[in-house]
Amino acid sequence: MFKNEDDFKKIVSRLDINEKPSAAHRESLRRQMLSIFNKSGEASKTESRPLWRTIMKSPITKLAIAAAVIIIVVVGAYYLKPDEPTTVSVEVVPEQPTTNKETGPELVALDIELPKPMFVGTPQDVKTPNLERPLGRPRPPFYAPIGTRNVALGKPVFSTDEEPIIGEIEMITDGDKEAADGSFVELGPLKQHVTIDLEAEYNIYAIVIWHYHKQAWVFFDVAVQVSNEPDFITNVKTLFNNDIDNSLGLGVGKDMHYTETSEGKLIDAKGTVARYVRLYSNGSTGSDANHYIEVEIYGKAVE
Repeated sequence: MFKNEDDFKKIVSRLDINEKPSAAHRESLRRQMLSIFNKSGEASKTESRPLWRTIMKSPITKLAIAAAVIIIVVVGAYYLKPDEPTTVSVEVVPEQPTTNKETGPELVALDIELPKPMFVGTPQDVKTPNLERPLGRPRPPFYAPIGTRNVALGKPVFSTDEEPIIGEIEMITDGDKEAADGSFVELGPLKQHVTIDLEAEYNIYAIVIWHYHKQAWVFFDVAVQVSNEPDFITNVKTLFNNDIDNSLGLGVGKDMHYTETSEGKLIDAKGTVARYVRLYSNGSTGSDANHYIEVEIYGKAVE
């Protein structure tokens, strides 16, 4: 039996060889080869010579070995050839709450609604010292505990300038963050500050300030403090200060100047407990006056 090449081809043709075998197909090939070897073993039982000599002389065994070699060569050729370009399907997974390993609460990205940008391109102001470089991309998400919200919306605001040049003090917490005319407050020149009363104590996680993003201005001596007392005499904590020459009298600030954009300036308050938030400024590269469009304070009520 199987004395010529035609017989060999008939047997090999019965092997379902797939050059890209799946796990199921590889199992099928294994079973087919075992079947052929089993037939070889049955034939060897009728002869008295040693088993290994019977196997090596058996035409069926030789055929099975040859078929196995063919399978290995064909399948191996597929896996050894250079990788071909593949199309990767990327699934967008909704952002899930994450756990802060230090404090334990679930954290989610703050949903900060941004106003429409008023200028295009990368702003530059080489004349301002200690100026941070623009990020060049959207600000990364800021994470805070679930339930954190803007607790400054509609809250009372007080100012060192009781009669603003333009607008009303209440506009600083009215929810309007656009830079169009009629959306901002202009206070007098030199050092000024505004104070927001949250009317209760909150764990404050972030403060976002929009001074004036209609132009790429840089505001000077920007400082942010919080306290549990309206006079800011005791229990005062400074969250941000870029006053490099102590013009405000609060101490020399180590934070950098920044260029106003529609993203506003986000300050990490690290969960500080406070009721009152005070914000300082001292003119800008565009004007000696002080401007505010909106201030948002993200926090949760103290439990």
